[in-house]
Amino acid sequence: MSSAPILAAVVARARRKIQHHFFSEDAVRSDRAVPFAPSNAIEARQFERMLERGIIRREGADRYWVDVLAYDQDVQMRHRRVKVVLWAVIIALALALIASGVSEVLRARP
Repeated sequence: MSSAPILAAVVARARRKIQHHFFSEDAVRSDRAVPFAPSNAIEARQFERMLERGIIRREGADRYWVDVLAYDQDVQMRHRRVKVVLWAVIIALALALIASGVSEVLRARP
């Protein structure tokens, strides 16, 4: 069994915890920046990725805030990627069904 779904869930949970920290503190502007300390390695990696993508902004040496516009764009981009993957799976399944139907018809020929 693949551990990919478990890892995806752990990463999503870390991202939600980070987001919750900032939104619950109303740290959505530079003048409302708050400190943040990741609680584990996965959370630290997600925090770094959010910093790199401009979703979280640094204010001073140890205070951070969420850029809501960048956050919304990131959410929309992730949703678009999920849609593409789902459509690819649907198309692959449809093609597999068509192919199995064609092979059934060809086997049934005398």
